[in-house]
Amino acid sequence: MKITVIGAGAIGGNLAAKLSTAGHDVRVADARGREAVAAEVLESGARAVPLEESVQGSDVIVLSIPFGVAGQLADLFASVPEETVVIDTANYYPGMLSEPIEAVDNGQVESVYTAEQLGRPVVKAWNAALAGTQRTRGVPAGTPGRIAIPVAGDSEEARKLAMSLVDDTGFDPYDAGTLADSWRQQPNSPAYCTELTLDELPAALAAADRAKDARVRDSLPERFAALGADPTVDDVVEMNRAAHR
Repeated sequence: MKITVIGAGAIGGNLAAKLSTAGHDVRVADARGREAVAAEVLESGARAVPLEESVQGSDVIVLSIPFGVAGQLADLFASVPEETVVIDTANYYPGMLSEPIEAVDNGQVESVYTAEQLGRPVVKAWNAALAGTQRTRGVPAGTPGRIAIPVAGDSEEARKLAMSLVDDTGFDPYDAGTLADSWRQQPNSPAYCTELTLDELPAALAAADRAKDARVRDSLPERFAALGADPTVDDVVEMNRAAHR
């Protein structure tokens, strides 16, 4: 499958490498230029390309860019065929990783906002797992205790395609329903970055509470600071789990 990953940071770079290793034809682009793509990503077989050349001829485009900037790519996507599946991995952290966005603060679901800004449908995937989890804890299908990742989108066909790619990166995909329901996998819900299995994930999604989860998200700086210097992936996962006990 021909896949473009836009964004060569911790999530995008990892996905480009994982999907290339899984046998896909992967191009990776970054607004900072081809030099922003790390050497280890290219060692997997992925190819760095200019942003303006990245989207044509792709079956799937993975957006791994800061939340709130998708609108800047609307012109780039204007010529992308409707059948191309676009996957959004971003999360909203107002005042921390992005400027406050009134529509989202007033209740609009994150990826619904992104779809509107981009001018086309998106699927939400890979947002609910830490970069360290994605980089180091993917395992083959059928492995006991395999971590599950929720996937939401309005098109059943697009959702299933995204789920197959999640499987390719080493995680059990879970069908989380429509994009309007993807608030259940937003920061900092019980399903968000808590490394749950396929058996555990449905209950966590069902337990999501938009008001509480937003308060937990906004308390992240204080909770993270309490972990001390150089927290491990396990430390962060436990912090996220503890917030919902």
